[in-house]
Amino acid sequence: MHIDPFGVEMWMNAHENHCAYNLAETCVTSLTLDELTALSGRNDPLAGLGPTRLTYGAIEGSDRLRDAIAGLYADRTRADVLVTHGTAGANALVWAAMASAGDPVVSLVPTYQQHISIPESLGADVTQVRLRPEDGWLPDWDVLDGAVTAETRLIALTNPNNPTGTWIEAAGLRRLAEIARRGNHGAGAWVLVDEVYRGSQQAGDGMGASIVDVYGRGISTASMSKVFSLAGLRLGWVCAPAEVLEAVSHHRDYNTISVGLIDDHLATLALEAKDRILARSREMTRGNLALVSDWVTAEPGIDWVKPVAGTTALLSYDLDIGSEQLCLDLLEEEGVLFTPGAVMGVEGTLRIGFANAPEALRAGLPRVSAFLRRRRA
Repeated sequence: MHIDPFGVEMWMNAHENHCAYNLAETCVTSLTLDELTALSGRNDPLAGLGPTRLTYGAIEGSDRLRDAIAGLYADRTRADVLVTHGTAGANALVWAAMASAGDPVVSLVPTYQQHISIPESLGADVTQVRLRPEDGWLPDWDVLDGAVTAETRLIALTNPNNPTGTWIEAAGLRRLAEIARRGNHGAGAWVLVDEVYRGSQQAGDGMGASIVDVYGRGISTASMSKVFSLAGLRLGWVCAPAEVLEAVSHHRDYNTISVGLIDDHLATLALEAKDRILARSREMTRGNLALVSDWVTAEPGIDWVKPVAGTTALLSYDLDIGSEQLCLDLLEEEGVLFTPGAVMGVEGTLRIGFANAPEALRAGLPRVSAFLRRRRA
């Protein structure tokens, strides 16, 4: 089976460990075990695990973990949740289970490349509906409506959007559901929403509606990696109707079996303390976005659609140079890492992450300004 190289992951793998100022990071600064201990209110997060045998554990995820995950949605129960190896594992399993050769699918782009390249590798007929900065990187519903036909099997998107940081609110999700209902030969197209950045909205409590809250054929994927600051657990999930979970579980048996018992345990503690962990994440992302916003306002030749959610933004620039070469030059000269828009199909842009330690932004952004001044001189 051929699959296209994963552009953004190849870029990060090559460069993220060789920079002084990582402004490409997408996870809210990772928690240490000590910090998780404090936030969870436990003296020892591993207490009671001493006599535990390190076997497979509950294949679909422990009841306690799935109860905690279900609590992130409006009216879901543990029966609606299947635990996976990260959001990447969740997405891959959903695509394998729900798309086949010849199936028409629609993907809103830019997006995480899984939602283009995996269905293409399966032989699905992928229609890309482009989001545009002039629309605030939000869907043009008429364009999407024209792309969805009675045969459409599945519609996929990231919400909050990666890489733009836009957010489709509940009313937009309901409009999406209306469009989806006429697909799949009248049964309704499935809608896969990668919600790994849900909880990072800049307003209110940071949450908002999930696709599974508004559409009966919605599929939500997410994980502990981004807003919960525990990427090292490699623990994610699918929240979906029973028909989807059954299909996903058949594929999961071949490549996952179960997540680790200790990962399951630590994720449970974190989700049971979700209010405190999400408050930490909101403080970081909201403070950091203000820093980036002030920098963009003051920086000539840089423009953007200011994010309302997520941990990343797309910056457009006025230099006559490809984004990958620009990022390589910036890294070599200033030690600052951005992600080139070219690896996400949006040439002429740079993706900046604003979820890392604010010190990195305060130190790195002036270096970017100095680099840009030299290039314009």
